[in-house]
Amino acid sequence: MSTARATRRLTTAQALVTFLSRQYTERDGVEHRLIEGCFGIFGHGNVAGIGQALLQQPDDLTYYQSRNEQAMVHAAVAFARTRRRLSTLACTTSVGPGATNMVTGAALATINRLPVLLLPGDTFATRAASPLLQELELPHAADITVNDVFRPVSRFFDRVWRPEQLLSAATQAMRVLTDPAETGAVTLCLPQDVQAEAWDFPEEFFAHRVWHVPRPAPDARALAAAVRLLRDARRPLIVAGGGVIHSDASTELARLSAATGIPVAVTQAGKAALPHDHPAAVGGIGHTGSPAANALAREADVVLGIGTRWQDFTTASRTLFTDPDVRFVNLNITSFDAAKQSGLMLQADARAGIEALEDALTGHTVPSAHRTRARDLTNRWNAHTEAALTTAHTPLPAQSEILGAIRDAMADRDVVISAAGSLPGDLHKLWRPTDPLAYHVEYGYSCMGYEIAGGLGVKMAAPDRQAVVLVGDGSYLMMAQEIATAVAENIKLVVVLVENRGYASIGALSESLGSQRFGTRYRYRDETSGRHEGETLPVDLAANAASLGADVLRASGVDGFRRAFAQALSADRTTVVHIETDPLAASPSSQAWWDVPVAQVATLDSTVAAREEYEREKGAQRALLRPVD
Repeated sequence: MSTARATRRLTTAQALVTFLSRQYTERDGVEHRLIEGCFGIFGHGNVAGIGQALLQQPDDLTYYQSRNEQAMVHAAVAFARTRRRLSTLACTTSVGPGATNMVTGAALATINRLPVLLLPGDTFATRAASPLLQELELPHAADITVNDVFRPVSRFFDRVWRPEQLLSAATQAMRVLTDPAETGAVTLCLPQDVQAEAWDFPEEFFAHRVWHVPRPAPDARALAAAVRLLRDARRPLIVAGGGVIHSDASTELARLSAATGIPVAVTQAGKAALPHDHPAAVGGIGHTGSPAANALAREADVVLGIGTRWQDFTTASRTLFTDPDVRFVNLNITSFDAAKQSGLMLQADARAGIEALEDALTGHTVPSAHRTRARDLTNRWNAHTEAALTTAHTPLPAQSEILGAIRDAMADRDVVISAAGSLPGDLHKLWRPTDPLAYHVEYGYSCMGYEIAGGLGVKMAAPDRQAVVLVGDGSYLMMAQEIATAVAENIKLVVVLVENRGYASIGALSESLGSQRFGTRYRYRDETSGRHEGETLPVDLAANAASLGADVLRASGVDGFRRAFAQALSADRTTVVHIETDPLAASPSSQAWWDVPVAQVATLDSTVAAREEYEREKGAQRALLRPVD
């Protein structure tokens, strides 16, 4: 005799909020709340659905009010990165523009392999009142809405046409969010009528559910092949990426490199994977890296990549690894990344893989000459960085001097946050972190506007750390609104607003490509030339920050900045420190190229000269197709 299954009558939105509150991750025996809250901006597409559920069920999910839909995704991504991908936040929007505003954030999350749950409102499933306000109408396809633009930037996408469909959609969404090999943006589109529709949901749907995050070990045969390559190598190099930090494997990496003497270079995402003062640390690699790491990369005969995507900045657009017989071993949780550079695929969790390599390499050390060369190159580079961090540039300070002043005042566990422009390049070269979570630079998508929202997410995830946001005026103008969110939530940020009256990074790139910094300065249009070559625009970004509710300190010169920054660190509320720097004061060169094509024909002498230089550099580019023997 069958018994009736216990059910609970809820709207789809109420059921989803209840379900999310019961989801947990577990790694190494420790449980973590998977969805710790929900950002949202309400409109007609979600206010009576998800909005009503959040109002009615405040103990299930904490609601955070945002000011910009893209920004709230950035904050959720930063939260997830700080929590090593074991926890994240959800984001709810209305239909139409509110929903599509999240697409950039979704792309950023997926590119960076970081979990975030997106809940965009959608048009009526019943089509009872179509066409709706903000509904896209396509004569050839009635089942497409603007939310379909999320498909290519989501690791999982579904549209919940019926309440009962939520049972499979929600569990599949959690599967992808918690899988380190699959994770990224997860999008569940919620038609606004379905959000409000009630159904008898089975009670087991709301059970406490724990998603185990495994640490898969490498295949024995692949491990043996990798060990043979590393033991035979004369000039090996480790390239550590963000996967080391996501896996919480910094201690293991430090132990492996200390035991074997293999030098360790770091990508942007992996910058803090190894303390800068570790004997094996040789600094950042690639176009924004250190000449020390790049020289060792050119000489390397075996390269062990750990948790890296091998982005073009890391490989200097495939011109960096110049040994004709160089071989790659790729330790990565995903086969997609493990197969790059025609490398030996060592598919495994970073920590588990490093531990397996350490055991198999017991007693092995690199030749002493290689270890000595790595240390000599690094010592010389460290002297250059110290000079850049302390240079006395006039009349305006160099950006590197401001970084030096920040470094002197910050504690080891304080987090520096940045994303786009010239700051990430300078940080990759010059910053010296010792804590694996103290360096938070988003450079997978290098999204202007990420910085302040990202700082908010970092501080929400790690309230016991100072969150120091470094943002240039270009990025600030893209997205500064989450200052108001930080103020509203009583979340203290320190924002260093570096003003150089234009797009300094692209300006320098433009000049190197023969385009004469065209369109990169904030100037009035000159009536004679028709170009933006007039006087500097009278934009007051410090006043703008104050209007959003922050305390603002205007600094002049390095000494004035030091005083203001110290005051901001000791403040108990969000404080912006404004400083103007010289956009033409460059940091030391990485001595590594980046492939940005130059016009093949031109009448400008500067472009013709840049094309000649481009073709010389292009000649060193390699396909890296030779398989490992």
